Order: sequence, then structure tokens, then C-alpha cells
Amino acid sequence: METIISRHGGYRKLKSFQLARSCYDITVRFCERYVPSGSRTRDQMVQAARSGVQNIAEGSAASGTSKKTELKLTSVARASLEELRLDYEDFLRQRNLPQWPARDPRCTALVARRCQSADEVAAWAREVRDDALHTGHDGACRNPAAPGYPEIAANAALTLIGVACALLDRQLAALSQTFTEEGGFSERLYRVRSAQRRRKGEMD
Repeated sequence: METIISRHGGYRKLKSFQLARSCYDITVRFCERYVPSGSRTRDQMVQAARSGVQNIAEGSAASGTSKKTELKLTSVARASLEELRLDYEDFLRQRNLPQWPARDPRCTALVARRCQSADEVAAWAREVRDDALHTGHDGACRNPAAPGYPEIAANAALTLIGVACALLDRQLAALSQTFTEEGGFSERLYRVRSAQRRRKGEMD
């Protein structure tokens, strides 16, 4: 039997939420290390990352009574992550650092690793740095052109933001389809009341 308040919440199990939260944690660390304290860019990056997380959670929590609100807030989360992506791209561009293509083996390896925390992403970054340096037994660097941590960290963030955005795109498409087919709270309330009236009529 259909209920007026549909199942809602459960956002902690959403892959989009988990990944957005990782992007938030990574961004906080990144800004602390590579973006000047007190700068507007630093505040904007942290706020955009936080907005991505919060709006996914708020949208999921609101879904029980308003699929329209869930759609709207999930869309806001997607837009916030897009804003964050542009900030990372600008960071690289303004410092003449390369932005790695999506199919770069390092990006592919990071996605496949399915890191659960910023610490795990940091461990991956150290491995990328060490592999690029090609240090010998004497500790001497064999590759002076090896990427530095700012380049690696920014590209890691861009890679994970890209995955999060792709997940949110699919989530938005599914939410739109559900809303189109089933409607929102008002339509659900109408169906429940109509069913109750029919059952009452059958009992009379």
C-alpha cells in the first residue's frame, strides 16, 4: 500500500554523497597547503565543496515530502561541484601546470583504487610522486621534470570531482524520471485519499 511520506534519507549510502564528501575533505587540505590564507578563492573553494555535500544530504532528507526539492538541491550540489572543478582548473592554468586528460593512466588508477578518505588519496599521490621521481638507491632524483604535489593533488581532485559529477548526472536523470512517472507529494496524497475512499465505498 502506498504511503503519503515516501522513503527518504539514506544519503550516506549514496556513492555521490560519499565521493562529494571526499572531495570536500581533499579541498580543505589542498587549500590549507596551496591556496593563500584569507584569499577569496580559498573561501570559495571550501564553500563550493561543502555545498556539494550538504545539498546532496538535504535533498535526500527532503525527498519524503518533496521530490521537486530533492531535484532542486541535487542540481545545486552538481552546480557547486562544477564551480569547484573550474577553481582547480584555474589553479593549474594560472601556474602553468598541466591538467591531465581523463584517460591518463594515473587518473584511471585513482578511480580504480576507490579511495575512501583523503588519507588514501594522499597515499596515492605519494606513490605517483615517487614513481615519477625514479629515485635510485642513492636517493638521487632521476627525473627533474617529475610533477610536484600541487599538480598531483589538483589533478586528483579534478578526477574525483569528475566522477562525482557523472554520478550526480545519473542521479538527476533517475530523479527526473521518477518525478515524471509518479509525481510528488500532492499526487501521492491524492492517490492515497482516492484509495481510501474506494475501500470505504466497498465496505459500505
